[in-house]
Amino acid sequence: MKKIYTFLTACAFGLSFTSCDDFLDYQPTAVIDEDTAFSYPEEMVTAAYAMLGDCWYTYPFNLWPYGDLTSDDCLKGGWGTGDTNYHHLEIWSSLSSRNPDHMDELWYRLYCAISRCNRALVSLQQDGTQVLGADVAAQREAEVRFLRAHFYYKLLTVWYQVPWIDEVAFSNNTVEQISNTQFSHKELMEKVIADFQTAYDVLPATQADGGRVNKIAAAAYLAKCYLDMAWGDGYEATTGPEHVNQDYMQRVVDYTDDVVNSQYGYLEDFGDIFLPENKNSKESIFAVQTSQYTEDNTSYGRANWSIMLNGAWGIWSCGWDCHKPSQNLVNAFKTENGLPMFDHFNDKIDYPVNGQPTAQKWDPRLFHTVGMPTFPFKYEEEYTLTTANSRTPNVYGYYTSLKEQPQRSQGEIYNGSWQAFATADYVFRYTDVMLMRAEALVELNRLEEARTIVNDIRQRAANSIDKHIAYAADQCEIALYPATYFGTKEQARECVQWETRLEMAMENERYFDLRRWGIASQTLNAFFASEQQDVFEGQTYAEYYKDAHYTVGKNEYFPIPYNQMFYIPGLYTQNKGYE
Repeated sequence: MKKIYTFLTACAFGLSFTSCDDFLDYQPTAVIDEDTAFSYPEEMVTAAYAMLGDCWYTYPFNLWPYGDLTSDDCLKGGWGTGDTNYHHLEIWSSLSSRNPDHMDELWYRLYCAISRCNRALVSLQQDGTQVLGADVAAQREAEVRFLRAHFYYKLLTVWYQVPWIDEVAFSNNTVEQISNTQFSHKELMEKVIADFQTAYDVLPATQADGGRVNKIAAAAYLAKCYLDMAWGDGYEATTGPEHVNQDYMQRVVDYTDDVVNSQYGYLEDFGDIFLPENKNSKESIFAVQTSQYTEDNTSYGRANWSIMLNGAWGIWSCGWDCHKPSQNLVNAFKTENGLPMFDHFNDKIDYPVNGQPTAQKWDPRLFHTVGMPTFPFKYEEEYTLTTANSRTPNVYGYYTSLKEQPQRSQGEIYNGSWQAFATADYVFRYTDVMLMRAEALVELNRLEEARTIVNDIRQRAANSIDKHIAYAADQCEIALYPATYFGTKEQARECVQWETRLEMAMENERYFDLRRWGIASQTLNAFFASEQQDVFEGQTYAEYYKDAHYTVGKNEYFPIPYNQMFYIPGLYTQNKGYE
C-alpha cells in the first residue's frame, strides 16, 4: 500500500507542474463521439455486421441451447448437470425467469445488436446519400434492415413477445417507455417481415463482397417467417395441421422459388458441407463468417464462439464435451429396407460398432452427424474415438456431435486456453430451404413435388458414403421414398418431418420445428420417459430425465429474464405460465 500511495503522490505533484487546461482539454484518439460517428455511414453499417459474430457460449446467437438441448436430439454434456446452468433447458420443469441466467445475456446482446442496426439506419438517413450516393445508401439501408430483422427473429423465436425498438424510438429516446405488449406476436412478425421484404426488394441476388446479405438470403428468411406463421402462433392450443394458413404456405413456395432459381444448390457430398474449406459453398445461402487466427494474422481469429463448449473431450486441448447427441437421435437413423422405421425406431437401443456389421442398417448421415466409439473422429482414422472421449459417460453417454467441429488434423483453431472453431455458422443452407419448401408443398397437397425434393436429398445422402465414410459402408442402407409413402397428406407430412430431423440434426433447429408442428409436448414427454433408460455397453446414463416434464401452454416459449422484467418494474408482461 505504501508504494502505491507514494506513486499516486508523485503523480499528483507531477501534474501540478503541467497545465491543467492542457490535461483536461486532451482529446482521445482511439474513440470518437457519437455525433461524429454518425457521419460515417459505411463504418456504422460495418459495425452492425460485426454483431453477427459477437457471440459467446453464454449468449450463443445460433441458439443451440434453445433449439437442441430442449429437444429429443441432444443432451447438454459437460462435467455434470450443474455445468453452464443450461440443465434447466433440457429438463424444462425447472425453467424459470432466473434459470438459466444466461437468458438475460442473450436478450441483452441481441438488443445491443439491434441498437447497432438502429444507429446505422440513423446514420444512413442523415448522411448516407451525401457520403455514399443514393444507390449505395439504399442498398446499405436494406442490408441493415435485414440484419435487424435477423436479430429480432431470434428474439421472437425464444420469447414470443418483445419490445419493438426501431430507429425512431432510438432517435426519440423512448426506448425505456416501450412495452413488450405494445404489439402482438403477429404484428411483431409482420414488422420483421417488412424489414426482410425491403431487403428482398432492394438487394441484388449476388454481392461482390460475399459476407454481405443478398436478395436470396432475404427470400429464405421470408419463407421461414411465413412457414412459422402458417402453422399457428407456436402455442399448441392454436398450432398444428388444423390451424394451417394456406395463403402463408403458398408464400413459402413463392419465396423459395427464388432460391430454386438462384446460384445456390445442393453440395454434392453431404459430408463436405461441414468442413471449414467448404463453408461458403453453393450450399451456404447465409452464414456468419468465421476465420482461423492463422488466416488473418490475429491472436484469436474470428471464431464461432457460439459453439466453444462443443469440442470433443480428448480430441481437442480444451474440449468441453457439450452438445451430445441423444440415443433417441441415433435410433432415428435406423433403416429397414432403406427407409425410416418411424413408429418402432426407438423400440430398442442400437448403436453401430466399426467393423462389426449387423442386420440393423443405418442412414449414412448418422456417421456424418454423430461421433461414436470405434469410429474415426470426423473421417480421420488416426483419431479414432473411444469410450475415453467422453467426459461424464455416466451422465451424458459416449456420443459427440460432429457437424460443428473441424477435422483434428487441421490443428488447434484458437490460439488460447479456450477451444473455438472456424467452422460455418449456417443461418440458412440450401437443403434447409428445400425442406421448408417440401413442408409447404405437402400442406398445399402438392405431394409428388414434395416427394421429389425429399428424394433428391436422400439421394445425396446415399452418395455420401464413398468419399468420407467408406469404413461404414457395410452398415449403411438408404432408399428413396416410393409414391405410396406420399399417398396422403398425413403420410407425406410424416416423411418430410422425419427427413428434416435427419438432415438438420444438431443444427440448432429441432425444438423450434417440433413447436411449429404443434407436437412438442407429445414428442418431448415421450422422449423423457425413454431416454432415462439409456445404456451403452452396460453404462447407464441420462437418468436425470426422471425430473423432466414439458408443460403445454407454458413451455412453448421461454420466460422473459428476471433482470429484464424488473429493470423498469411494470413495463414488461411475463409470458403465460411463468408469472
